[in-house]
Amino acid sequence: MHVTQVAAEVMAVAGGERDGTLAVLCALLHDTLEDTQLSAEALEAEFGVEVLAGVQALTKDSSLPKEQRMADSLRRIRQQPPEVAWVKLADRITNLQTPPAHWSPEKIAIYKAEAQQIHNALAEFSPELGARLAQKIAAYDTGYA
Repeated sequence: MHVTQVAAEVMAVAGGERDGTLAVLCALLHDTLEDTQLSAEALEAEFGVEVLAGVQALTKDSSLPKEQRMADSLRRIRQQPPEVAWVKLADRITNLQTPPAHWSPEKIAIYKAEAQQIHNALAEFSPELGARLAQKIAAYDTGYA
């Protein structure tokens, strides 16, 4: 369900001057390298080098210390076409739902701060998605995201 929600978010802003195909493919595949056994080589063979590069940029580097992973990923996303940034913005929009009841206030605050970090780094690539993410961040404390 999650990847289709992310794809729907990017489809809402796709079009106009940019072809949204890369964004939709990356949205549908953005968790593939983290959550499945599919190799980067297989992903490239099926979808091409541009999609692989986008998915790799969206994938956190697990070899880095946890506190460095998001900044590293955001740096790599900024080196990709703008559509890859759309995916990261849309991903966090869809993930900013009411926090699970078992999350501590500290974990909620960290997740919100991370969302703000994403917004600060990538909102310029899609003002519409940036505005939607800002709204979700503002509502996150209330439990009505």
